[in-house]
Amino acid sequence: MFNRQGVKLAGAESMTLIGEDAVVHGTLSVKGSLRVEGMVEGDIADAVTVEIGKKGRVKGNVAAETVSVAGELVGDVCASRRVAILAQARLAGNIRAHSLRVEEGAIFEGSCSMRSMEGEGRP
Repeated sequence: MFNRQGVKLAGAESMTLIGEDAVVHGTLSVKGSLRVEGMVEGDIADAVTVEIGKKGRVKGNVAAETVSVAGELVGDVCASRRVAILAQARLAGNIRAHSLRVEEGAIFEGSCSMRSMEGEGRP
């Protein structure tokens, strides 16, 4: 986000949108947030937040702080914070995350490894 003078505000991150009609092939390195409403065939790396919308499809591995799936993801997920698989979503792959939420109606096919974040004092 920017102020009236066009200066980027502290703590504001950029949002990249892959629209419904878009098809992306290859690795995406996103420094801010990414919302996928179209199709991505390839890995997604370095993101703060990855949101896969209801019509979104990703075939590849995802690495981010937080990942939210409302559509379909076929690939492994590594999240330093949390993963949410929303109702009607499908995730086929392995998950490594601090926190996992799977809503009723979601499909998760794979394994999950959960670990605490450093500095929390939990095992």
